[in-house]
Amino acid sequence: MATITDLRKQDKARVLDMDWGKIQWLCGQEIDPDSEMTFGMVYINAGQSNPRHVHPNCEEIIFILSGECDHTLGDETFHLEPGMMLRIPRNVPHNATTTSWEPCRMIITYSAPDRQTIGE
Repeated sequence: MATITDLRKQDKARVLDMDWGKIQWLCGQEIDPDSEMTFGMVYINAGQSNPRHVHPNCEEIIFILSGECDHTLGDETFHLEPGMMLRIPRNVPHNATTTSWEPCRMIITYSAPDRQTIGE
């Protein structure tokens, strides 16, 4: 069965306030038990970074909507701007640092409905 999420009526409980920004979960095992992936939006405040981490059970894809960031992926760093996408393989350490004056907003997807995150 399909699931529809209307962001205009989104449950505020699915928005996580972090020290560095916010994550809004739109789909995943906790929201839809039949889901086979996780989907959300994240923004990282200007000049902030999310902690370096890995996802041991899935790959991640990020798509930049606005703002800019430097995204570390293993030992490499990629500068990402709106319209750019980055695929992060499972178990590869990564994090993003916003380099623009505005927050970096991105869509995030994971290849598992129960995305696991382990900090370095």
